[in-house]
Amino acid sequence: MKKLTFTWLTLCLFTLANAQEKSPEMEVKTVIQSMFDGMRAGDSSMVARAFLRHASMQSVLYDQNGDMQLKAGNLDRFLKAIGTPHDEVWDEKIWSYDIRVDEPLATAWTDYTFYKGDQQSHCGTNAFDLVKTKEGWKISQIIDTRRKENCITEAIAAEKTLGMIIDGWHKAAAVADEDAFFGAMTKDGIYIGTDPSERWLRDELREWAGFAFERESAWDFKVKERQMYMGEDRKMAWWDETLDTWMGICRGSGVAILTAAGWKIKHYHLSVTVLNDKIEEFMKINKE
Repeated sequence: MKKLTFTWLTLCLFTLANAQEKSPEMEVKTVIQSMFDGMRAGDSSMVARAFLRHASMQSVLYDQNGDMQLKAGNLDRFLKAIGTPHDEVWDEKIWSYDIRVDEPLATAWTDYTFYKGDQQSHCGTNAFDLVKTKEGWKISQIIDTRRKENCITEAIAAEKTLGMIIDGWHKAAAVADEDAFFGAMTKDGIYIGTDPSERWLRDELREWAGFAFERESAWDFKVKERQMYMGEDRKMAWWDETLDTWMGICRGSGVAILTAAGWKIKHYHLSVTVLNDKIEEFMKINKE
């Protein structure tokens, strides 16, 4: 019986892992990655396999006068350039994937920075259209933006930026900056406090906490430690942190999303910590 149970569990785990590996989103991502791997290797055949034969290529950029230009590319010229020997490795670093699938159609947005060897060339966003064929997913169109300023240069840039925003959010409460504190949250953002009754939407919390923000400091929570986690598309993040507060050590956890206006806090949960050997005493107090 134990052997049968083990075999069944192993089969279930294998099936689950296999299903995850073959999800449409992962298949689309694999095709895009293979195209960039081929570019880095200078392998035009590898790159060509990722495309439909007559795929469209375009770039959106601005000229010296600030006027928008839409320039058409050409897949054959692109493949010829990749296959022509060049000293520098053409390396397009991808920082995020936002993939949407409705078979047989898929779209993918990717933030990128392009390097020729060690030299940064330009950066922007790729917008891919892909279709599902008998041979698998194929790129039918790429349109990209190109700029030389404000380029992402490391994969942890999003974590650093969000960390600064969370720190600024706590500081806004410490100095009673009401606009900065609530402006850092989404309109439908939720704040859960330490009292069982404390679950507010952003604007409900703003109304309730009005008295606190009339003081020099609404509340002053100092971060002792924080762990942050980023979604695969780098458009959503979550974290947990320990805080030094007037209540003692508290724990907070939150969720943030990347919006057109930057990172915004969508959910935050604050809780008081209780030592295990004090829990019975705490329970007695809580019943009073």
